[in-house]
Amino acid sequence: MGYEHARDALVEVVRQLENGGTSLEESLALWERGEQLAKVCQRWLDGARARLDAALAAEEGAEPGEM
Repeated sequence: MGYEHARDALVEVVRQLENGGTSLEESLALWERGEQLAKVCQRWLDGARARLDAALAAEEGAEPGEM
């Protein structure tokens, strides 16, 4: 699942929880789904940060004119 898809699904879960009107069981299921989606988003963000850090480190280690 891509970041944008997971983020949009997480926003929808939060909207449903904020609107209320769900049973306790439904709310717990939504909460669990939200936790899963948040983890997916965090993994994507962590990966993006690692790629940026690697690119910046490579740029700093390059000789002038190489980048």
